[in-house]
Amino acid sequence: QVQLVESGGGLVQAGGSLRLSCVASGRTLYNYAMGWFRQAPGKERDFVATINWSGANTYYADSVKGRFTISRDNAKSAVYLQMNSLKPEDTAVYYCAAREFKLSTEENEYPHWGQGTQVTVSS
Repeated sequence: QVQLVESGGGLVQAGGSLRLSCVASGRTLYNYAMGWFRQAPGKERDFVATINWSGANTYYADSVKGRFTISRDNAKSAVYLQMNSLKPEDTAVYYCAAREFKLSTEENEYPHWGQGTQVTVSS
């Protein structure tokens, strides 16, 4: 069983930056693709970014492309989301998720989830 714990959320002004971390316990992440999703108040959970097991392939939602960067350190069983040029519409609870092998943008293809970390961007 993969257990995921996110951290790094907080309150930031528009235009600022945050770096989210997600650390896995229970097993390593070498065979796992990782994803970041977010859920704003009153809305469904949406895809943000995904990275394959090696880090060679990434994919982003159009809304964050060019501002967010997903990366990973398999030796530390960690995945990161660097968020720059933050906007108020980025305010949400951010979740990391894991699935074996191939990256995916589909929430229902990820069996392992963290508890989420709140990101609030003030205008």
